[in-house]
Amino acid sequence: MLRHKTREVRIGSMAIGGNNPVAVQSMTTTDTKDLEATMAEIVRLEEAGCEMIRVAFLNKKAFEALKEVKRRSRVPIIVDIHFTAELALVAMEAGADKIRINPGNVGGLAKLDPILRMASDKGVAIRIGVNSGSVEEELLEKYGYPCPDAIVESALRTVEYCENKGFHNLVVSLKSSNVQTTLESYRKFAAQCDLPLHVGITEAGFGQYAVTKSAVGIGAILLSGLGDTIRASLTGDPVEEVKACYDILKATGVRVTGPELIACPTCGRIQIDLEKLVGEVSERIKGMTEPIKISVLGCPVNGPGEAREADIGIAGGNGKGWVYRNGKVQRTVLESELLDALEDEIRIWMKERKDEQAGNI
Repeated sequence: MLRHKTREVRIGSMAIGGNNPVAVQSMTTTDTKDLEATMAEIVRLEEAGCEMIRVAFLNKKAFEALKEVKRRSRVPIIVDIHFTAELALVAMEAGADKIRINPGNVGGLAKLDPILRMASDKGVAIRIGVNSGSVEEELLEKYGYPCPDAIVESALRTVEYCENKGFHNLVVSLKSSNVQTTLESYRKFAAQCDLPLHVGITEAGFGQYAVTKSAVGIGAILLSGLGDTIRASLTGDPVEEVKACYDILKATGVRVTGPELIACPTCGRIQIDLEKLVGEVSERIKGMTEPIKISVLGCPVNGPGEAREADIGIAGGNGKGWVYRNGKVQRTVLESELLDALEDEIRIWMKERKDEQAGNI
C-alpha cells in the first residue's frame, strides 16, 4: 500500500508525517482544572500506549493545572481551543505542544494572527480541525450543507491564511459523523495538500457500533494511504479509544505493534473446543510486542491452509492437532498438548527472528 507523502511536523518530543509511523491519540474526559483526576486519566492513557493526549481548555482557570499537566506528562499535550481564540495564547504559555483550532468557531481568520506569532516563537504545532457540525455559515450557504467540498474549502483557506503569514507547522483534520463524507473529504484534501492528517470519525457513538463505525471509517482512510495520526472518538472511557486505534492499525496492516490472532468462526465443522483454546492462546500471548501472526483453526476444511499462511499456526480435530511454523508442519500432537506446543514454536520463531535481525542467519 502506497502511503500519501506528507511533510513532517514536530509535536513536542515526537514527529508525525513524513516517514514516521501513524501515531495514536486520545482526549481526556475530565475538567482540566481538576489536576489529579486529569493526571490519573493521562497516566492510564499513557500506560495503554497513547502517544499524544488532548485536553480541554475552557477558560483561564485551568492555566496552573495545565502547566502541571505538561510538567508531569510523558507524552505531548494538545490543547483544545473553541470559541475564544485568546485562550490559545494562554495554553501556549502553559506549555502546550500543539493546539487545536476549529475554523468554524474561532471568530474569523484574523483572530489567528497573534496565535500564529506565538506558536512560531515557541515551536508549537497547530491542528486545523474542521468538523462538519461547525462549518462556517458562509460555506453552508454556498454549498447548502456540510458536504466534503465545504469541509475541504474551510480547511484549505485556513491553511492558506496560515502559510501566507509564514506559519507552516500545521496538521489538518476533516471530520464528520458520516463515514462517506469523512472519507471523501480526506481524499479531496490530500489531492491538494501535503500537510499531515489527523484522522477520525467524529462523534462515532457508544459501544460496539461506535467501534465498528470508527474501524470502517478510519480503516478506509488508512487503506487509501492517508493518515498520520488517528483517534477513535468513542463515548466512554478514552482508554478504549486507544485499544480500538491499535486494533484498526493492526487490521489494516498499517502499524502492527503486537500479535495478530486469527481464529475460525464457530460452526458445525469444529471438532475441538475452539473457544476455550482461543481464549487460552489469547492469555498466553498477552503482553507480547512482536508482530507475529498466529492462527488457531478448528477443522480440516480451511484450517491447514490458514495455518500455513501464518507465522505460527495450529489446526486440529478429533483429539489431535498440527502445529505449523513458517508454513510447515513442525509436529503432530494431542489436543491436550496443543497449547504447550504452540508456545514452544512461538519461542523458536522469536529466537529465529532475533537472530535474523542480528545478522546471525
